[in-house]
Amino acid sequence: MSAQLAFASIGELSRRLQTRDLSAAQLLEVYAERIGRYADTSKAFISLDLGGARRKADTADRNLDNGLPLTGIPYACKDLFDVAGQITTAGSKVLQDNTAHSDADAIRNMNQAGAICIGKNNLHEFAYGATGENIIYGTAPNPYDHSRLAGGSSSGSAAAVGFGLCAAALGTDTGGSVRAPAALCGLVGFKPTFGRISTAGVIPYSWTLDHVGTLTRNAQDAATLFKALLPTAHDIPQVALRGQVIGIPEGFFFTRCDREILDSIDLLMKFLRTAGAVLKPVSMPSMEHTRSVSLTVQMPEALSFHNRYLEQRGHLYSQEFRAGLALGQCLLAEQYIRAKRFIETYRRDMAVIFAGVDALLTPATPVIAPAIGAVEVSVDGIPEPAGNAITRYTSFFNMSGHPAITLPCGMHSAGLPMAAQLIGRHHGDEQLLGLVRQIETDYDFTLPLPDLA
Repeated sequence: MSAQLAFASIGELSRRLQTRDLSAAQLLEVYAERIGRYADTSKAFISLDLGGARRKADTADRNLDNGLPLTGIPYACKDLFDVAGQITTAGSKVLQDNTAHSDADAIRNMNQAGAICIGKNNLHEFAYGATGENIIYGTAPNPYDHSRLAGGSSSGSAAAVGFGLCAAALGTDTGGSVRAPAALCGLVGFKPTFGRISTAGVIPYSWTLDHVGTLTRNAQDAATLFKALLPTAHDIPQVALRGQVIGIPEGFFFTRCDREILDSIDLLMKFLRTAGAVLKPVSMPSMEHTRSVSLTVQMPEALSFHNRYLEQRGHLYSQEFRAGLALGQCLLAEQYIRAKRFIETYRRDMAVIFAGVDALLTPATPVIAPAIGAVEVSVDGIPEPAGNAITRYTSFFNMSGHPAITLPCGMHSAGLPMAAQLIGRHHGDEQLLGLVRQIETDYDFTLPLPDLA
C-alpha cells in the first residue's frame, strides 16, 4: 500500500485526502519512511525539513476542505530555491552558510496552494551541467538503473519523484535541466513560457535562459502545479486532437538519435494521425551555432553573478565550474551581444513557424540515460559529450522561450525510459498542457515502476 501511495499522482492523492480515506499526516509518513530507506541510494536530497512538514501536515488535516488545489501534498524543490530559514546551497560549498530570509516566489505560491515542502534537492553545482554529477553531495542515480544518470541539472528533483520520495518537485531549466532528467527517469517535465513563472528568490545561472519548471508523474499534475505557481493562469481543459496541426521539425531533431527512441516517436505520430491530428513537416532555423550561442550567453551571465564570491571563496568552487567561469571571463562583450541578437532572430523565426502549427513534436533526448561517469556517448558511431547529448533537443527552446514538455513514450530494450517533447506557442502554456493531457488520456504512456530492491 505504501508503494502505491508513493507513486500515486497528485490527482489521486488529493481525491483520497478529500474523502478522508487518507490523512496528510499519514501521507507524509509514507514519504518520510521511503526517504529514510532510499536517502543513501537516491542522493536526492541535500537537506530535509520533515519536522516542519509534519506540523504543516497536521494543519492541513484540519483544513482539508479549504478548496486549495494542493492541500496536504508533499513536494520538494531544487536547492536553488530560497525557503525561509533554510540554507540554499546550490549544490556547492560556496554557499554552505547561505540562509534564506524569505521564500522564493514559487515556494510562496506553492505554500498558498496548500502544498508542503519536505526538503531541498541535489543538483549539478550551481546548475552548471546536464549530467547531474556532484562531487560534494554525490550523484543522483536513475531510479530504473542505479548505474545510470538521472540527468541534470535538476538531478535530485528527478530522483526524488522517480524513487517515490515525494509527489512532485520543482526544478530550473536553462537548457533542458527539468525536461531532460524527467525524460531519462520516466517523468513529465514542464518548462513554461519564459518569464511566466517568477524566478525571484531562485539563485540564477543565466537570467536570459533560466525557467522555473516542474517534474511530475503525469501531465495533469503538471497542469495542477502550473496553476499553483501562476494563480492567474487560465483553466486547462483537455484539447481535442482532431484538427490540431503538429509540426514535425525536419533534420536536426531526428538525426543521430537512438533507433528505438525514433521508433517510439513514430508510434506516437501514428497515434496522432489516427486521432485526427494533422502532422506537418516544418523547416527550423539553422541549429549549427545554437550550442555556441547558448554558452556565449550563459557563461558571462553566470560570471556576473559569481563575481561576488570569487575573491573570498573561489577555492570552494569545483574545478569544473571554475573552468566555466574562466570561459565567461574570456568572452567579449561584442560576442555576448551577437549571441543575444541570434536569440532574437530565433524567436522571430519561430513566430513564423507557429503561425502555421499548434505545436511541435520531437524526441526529448537522442539517448537513454548514460552511465554515471560517462564522458561521452556515441550514436551512429559519432561520439558526443554526454551532457551535450542529454540536452541536444531541449536547449534551443530555452533561447526561443517557448513552453515545452517532455513525457514518457515507452521503455527501451535496455530497461530505461524514452520520451517525447512537445513545444507550444509563446504564452500558449495552457493550450500545450491541455493537448498533452488529451494525448495522455488516449495514448497509454504508463511505464512500469522502477525496481528499487
